[in-house]
Amino acid sequence: MTHAARRRSLFPVLLAAAPALSLASIAAHAQDQEGDRFTLRVGAMSASADSTLSAETTFMDERYRFSENVDFGSDEWVPRIDGVFRFGDRHRLVFDYFNYDKKRRESLDEDVSFDDITIPAGSFARAELDFQLASLLYDYAVVENEDFSLGLQIGAEWAKAEASLLAEAGDERWSDRASEDGYAPVVGVRFTARPGDRWLLNLQGQYLDAGWGDFGDYDGSISRINAVAEYRFTDNFGLFGGYEWYRLDVKRDVRGDFIEDGIVGWDQRFKGPVVGVTLAF
Repeated sequence: MTHAARRRSLFPVLLAAAPALSLASIAAHAQDQEGDRFTLRVGAMSASADSTLSAETTFMDERYRFSENVDFGSDEWVPRIDGVFRFGDRHRLVFDYFNYDKKRRESLDEDVSFDDITIPAGSFARAELDFQLASLLYDYAVVENEDFSLGLQIGAEWAKAEASLLAEAGDERWSDRASEDGYAPVVGVRFTARPGDRWLLNLQGQYLDAGWGDFGDYDGSISRINAVAEYRFTDNFGLFGGYEWYRLDVKRDVRGDFIEDGIVGWDQRFKGPVVGVTLAF
């Protein structure tokens, strides 16, 4: 059989197989579009904490205001976890967890005297702040294609803040501890882009109003913004790096026998770079 005759004999076979080849191509493309079913990012954040305590009150018809920054010292490496479970072309569950736990100790190098009270050298005060934040959100992709995805999020967020103070002066010892926690609905937005075969960029912003949920007498908000760039060495393993910012801004009304009305506020911010590993299945 000549080469031309062989080509003519193969042509009907290729023509008959064309629909099946086309369907296989479409199926492979759809599988690429579906992406990872489950993605887990485990890492750490070099968190810088900026705390501001404030108060306002009216006493004997006079208005008083107070504001003081609290320095927790150097940055602290703290754990962070987030993940995505994808159960449809446009449907995802997104969860994350953040925990900041920092201690700060101060000692007096020399005696400090005030009137008839003397605090001896070597006396110290130790403060500790433990802040946890966890959320679970449903994410619906209003835009979904090969290059990028835009999702709107709604879910629930839980927050807990615990502070303690221990002080010793001579034979005297004083300690106190306060803890508050609650949960509330949270809304957010997500943007994901794939600039290359192995690269992924992910940006998220979330907002919670304390008045929406169960935070007792507290009013205020919790905000979060993060940006992550990820590189996949394989389909199942990669590294990521980025930046994250949190803000806890709460206020509480105070009443007393001599206080006509008062407000105590706490503005807590965390920010810093994040790094970690990605596992995908």
